Amino acid sequence: MGKFLSWGLVGILSFITVPFSYAERLKDIASVQGIRSNQLIGYGLVVGLNGTGDKAPFTNQTFTNMMNQFGITLPPGVDPKSKNVAAVTVSAELPAFAKPGQTLDITVASIGNASSLRGGTLLMTPLRGADNNVYAVAQGHVISSGFGGGGADGTNVTVGVPSVARIPNGASVERTVPSGFHQGDTLTFNLHTPDFTTAKRVAERVNELLGDGVAQALDAVSVRVRAPRDPNQRVSFMSILENLDVEMAEVAAKVVINSRTGTIVIGKNVTVSPAAVTHGSLTVSITENYRPAAGAGFNNGETQVQGGLPKSDVAIQQQNGQMFKFAPGVTLDEIVRAVNQVGAPPTDLMAILEALKQAGALKADLIVI
Repeated sequence: MGKFLSWGLVGILSFITVPFSYAERLKDIASVQGIRSNQLIGYGLVVGLNGTGDKAPFTNQTFTNMMNQFGITLPPGVDPKSKNVAAVTVSAELPAFAKPGQTLDITVASIGNASSLRGGTLLMTPLRGADNNVYAVAQGHVISSGFGGGGADGTNVTVGVPSVARIPNGASVERTVPSGFHQGDTLTFNLHTPDFTTAKRVAERVNELLGDGVAQALDAVSVRVRAPRDPNQRVSFMSILENLDVEMAEVAAKVVINSRTGTIVIGKNVTVSPAAVTHGSLTVSITENYRPAAGAGFNNGETQVQGGLPKSDVAIQQQNGQMFKFAPGVTLDEIVRAVNQVGAPPTDLMAILEALKQAGALKADLIVI
């Protein structure tokens, strides 16, 4: 493995240099392929509600099946009509390397018409993964931050979402998810944000520390690194790599527009080519008036519009527009300053940026979310 095998971990530690300026740790910009969390889900019952349960038929069926498991058989066709029971989904996230006996936080959500889960208790619920195997078991008292109330006249007030609740440490891990961390001779780091320059710098930084050929950039996302097979050495090796500082490449020039909230974010490297923009606003007013028809009379000085004909008046007002000019290579500061001088609201600023992009003057990706 080049210098790594000859120097060992102690030698590597002594060769770690001062971090680059504006650098990020490798653990903050990339993750190891195959090391990830897994989603778990289950179906269960919340009992002990104060009359806020649901009346769904599947809830009664689940309740009846549970009673049968306890040796209590309900007569056929009998509806228990319990208002203190709610059918819920239970979801959790199983972290990588989770071991049996560890606990997980879980989220409980009503799938019927229960108005609130406040004060209820989740009965034992198995949580399954995508492979349908049980990886955890959940149970406990639910905690709901939402609540509601109503008056005799039918007025209801609800704060938050009382039909969703949490149970801290509400599930116990029962099965370990197999991991490929200790398999093979290599580890692959996947960048959170694809970038060829950053991938190249990660490989160069690792090779600078461990020797040429230890790391290879496969594409804009993945960097493959040779690693020791011994589990103890591999953990120490990962500890060194994940704290390695890497100088990030500058991101592509982007302008992000949220049309729903009016939020506009302009990236650092956004520039414009020579362009002139005029900004103005039009106000269109349309009013409906009625003119009396033939034979329409008067009542106490007021015109009777019975049988009258509609007459539309359209008025258009235009404020004085302002024009500003962008010189070649204008940066973000000049763009913001010029737009602020115009006094354009977010909606008009969106139109200006879209027009600049259509004219080919905006040197950035325009993203509308």
